[in-house]
Amino acid sequence: MSEVLVERRGGVQVITLNRPEAKNALDAATAIQVRAAVDELESDPDLRVGVLTGAGGTFSAGMDLKAFMRGETPIVGDGGLCGITVTPPRKPLIGAVEGWALAGGFELLLACDMIVASETARFGVPEVKRALVAGGGAAFLLTRRVPQNIALELLLTGEPISAARAAEIGLVNKLAAEGTALDVAVAMAEGIAANGPLAVAVTKQIARSTFDWTLADGWKQQGELMAPVFVSEDAMEGATAFAEKRAPVWKGK
Repeated sequence: MSEVLVERRGGVQVITLNRPEAKNALDAATAIQVRAAVDELESDPDLRVGVLTGAGGTFSAGMDLKAFMRGETPIVGDGGLCGITVTPPRKPLIGAVEGWALAGGFELLLACDMIVASETARFGVPEVKRALVAGGGAAFLLTRRVPQNIALELLLTGEPISAARAAEIGLVNKLAAEGTALDVAVAMAEGIAANGPLAVAVTKQIARSTFDWTLADGWKQQGELMAPVFVSEDAMEGATAFAEKRAPVWKGK
């Protein structure tokens, strides 16, 4: 049985961590297959948005410690955990969480642009409880997602938080009834997939790059990234479809 399941729902790719017997813990095979799925998302023009979830009522308990003791690691090349924490995809990626998202599982969510969680989901970065550092992205990136004092609370206490608390601090975009996080995430993804793909990709690139830009440089960088979008076939199609009161047909060009 494959450690990762990949499904197409129109323009949405659903990537499912599929080791429920191990709480979807991340071993080398799982990491390689997640990266391969994301590579497919990036390369296929018919796929517009990805959704990352876990099977069996759990998102992921983090790195598989038994596999780690055998010498395995869920790091893929220079891409970080599962090949996506250091180099997330250019196309949008949404996390759909049921149950626990812990340690490396939590850090995978930081590679996602948005998170949908069931009301019974739980989140945590417990590494300090084992005298470890959350080096898969949480210690470095969490302060970019939530206020620094809240990030430090999670990182330094190692205590988990509820889905409601995660939504309150802005980590989670939408709460869903238990068992429906994937459906809600796919619906969100379908709404994004209906938009112009070039515009979506460049908008994400700009939004994720602002931490690295000064205010002065940011306007220049944004302008350079936006220019090809405004002269694209899709931009003309968007205006034409609006004028003709019909749905646009995107080419990604």
